[in-house]
Amino acid sequence: MNFIEQTTAYLKSKGFEAPEVGIVLGTGLGKLLDDVDILYEASYNHIPNFPTATVEFHKGKLIYGKFQHKKVVIMQGRFHLYEGYDFQDVTYPIRIMHQLGIKKLLISNASGAVNLDFKKGELMLIDDHINLQGGSPLAFKGVSKFGERFVDMSAPYDEKMANKIIKIAREKGICLHQGVYAAVIGPQLETRAEYRYLKTIGADAVGMSTVPEVIVANHLKLPVIAVSVLTDECDPDDLRPINVQEIIQMAEKAEPEMVQLFKSLIKDLEV
Repeated sequence: MNFIEQTTAYLKSKGFEAPEVGIVLGTGLGKLLDDVDILYEASYNHIPNFPTATVEFHKGKLIYGKFQHKKVVIMQGRFHLYEGYDFQDVTYPIRIMHQLGIKKLLISNASGAVNLDFKKGELMLIDDHINLQGGSPLAFKGVSKFGERFVDMSAPYDEKMANKIIKIAREKGICLHQGVYAAVIGPQLETRAEYRYLKTIGADAVGMSTVPEVIVANHLKLPVIAVSVLTDECDPDDLRPINVQEIIQMAEKAEPEMVQLFKSLIKDLEV
């Protein structure tokens, strides 16, 4: 608890005052910042007790500003288990944003389409998930000091925000699928057999993030939604070697639509 208080006090001293909405930007999804009136920013390596982003295409800044007339705090770059962090490290920023005062959390990520009716460059609203990361961010001594130990996950994604973003997508003519996201550890990509397995257990997309953050948001009773940019198509019968640069380019190509959705949603949010 002392770590969280220390980190929060530092950020408040830097001007991070009473943000209303938290946003986590995934791989290749930084253009949203072009529309943010940035007031303060802090590099992760300057924030007490914060992990440091080690993935070369993830920036590593916590940003505070105004966006669609709301005060927002934005993670430009997130943390992953495959970087060697544990579940507490990965979800620490969510606890900090909540402590700062956010009332809603929006998460984005890049993922692979397991459902072959979904195409790369399209978006998917996550309406449920499968945790294949082999652990939980709530499995530690003293978790009950932060909230209930046994967290209900029957509906982990906020229905009100989900309905709003679906309506916005329809009005703007944006293709927004709804589906199940499977979270794996990575960093290796899946084999053909693993893609078949994911499809069999009901996954529509697969990625290496998001689920720990969503679990912690539910632990904190913080309404959350998550949108995936589908960056590749995972067809086990026609599987080609992966190109990480192509994945990032596809995320950047699809990004303007995700930005449109987040802009309209945040403008419409009651916080």
